[in-house]
Amino acid sequence: MPVQGSVAVVYGAAGAIGSAVASAFAARGARLFLAGRTDEHLSRTAAKLRDLTAEPVSTHVLDAADPLAVEDFTREVISSAGRIDVVINAVGIPLVQGIPLLEMPLADLLDPLTAWPRTQFLTARAAAGHMVRQQAGTILTLSASPARMSLAGVGGFAAACAAVEALTRTLAAELGPSGVRTVCLRPQRIAETLGDTPDLPMPVSEFRTFLESLTSSKTLPTLDDVARAAVFLADGGAEAMNGAVLNLSCGMSPD
Repeated sequence: MPVQGSVAVVYGAAGAIGSAVASAFAARGARLFLAGRTDEHLSRTAAKLRDLTAEPVSTHVLDAADPLAVEDFTREVISSAGRIDVVINAVGIPLVQGIPLLEMPLADLLDPLTAWPRTQFLTARAAAGHMVRQQAGTILTLSASPARMSLAGVGGFAAACAAVEALTRTLAAELGPSGVRTVCLRPQRIAETLGDTPDLPMPVSEFRTFLESLTSSKTLPTLDDVARAAVFLADGGAEAMNGAVLNLSCGMSPD
């Protein structure tokens, strides 16, 4: 279904990836339902998006790891808009990196492995129930390059990414016959999100150089790269993609 006139749900909408994707959908004329944990940040994001579109932009404060909150929110979207055409989950997760596994407490290993598949599953499942009935829809999950790389110091993050990609394939197999596609976006670490605190114990400049050195293009993906990819997947040009991973890692993970 074309993005223009569609109903798009974005979890983690006030974050870097979520707000970039929401902006791209707004610019293409989608009706937006934004979810996040902080009203102030959500409201600020929504105000910016309303400058991009004449379509409604709604905000909802919730924890996307709470199954009841996600189901209630999804029912609100259906009650208001009548359908859900695309959903993407870009929420943040608890994450400890830069510590060898032999020195890492079990909880620090398991937190991302539990949190990320949990929220991706909950938001996909809630939307999918309605998409199956309407015989159409696109579910976009989010992974990262460690899913397919052998890297030291990433703790439970690589396993969490791989789990989300496996979940994507299972959802695609089960929902595909009903006209619902599930595709995963897999970026490398995004340039604009490096911030002042590197994931690994090194200066920011060295961390960026290190990340770039892992890619075949010696660059990092941008938020705009991810946002344009999300629009492409939802805009009717990728009907043959289901259960796939769209690789946005600048060649860090080659498959």
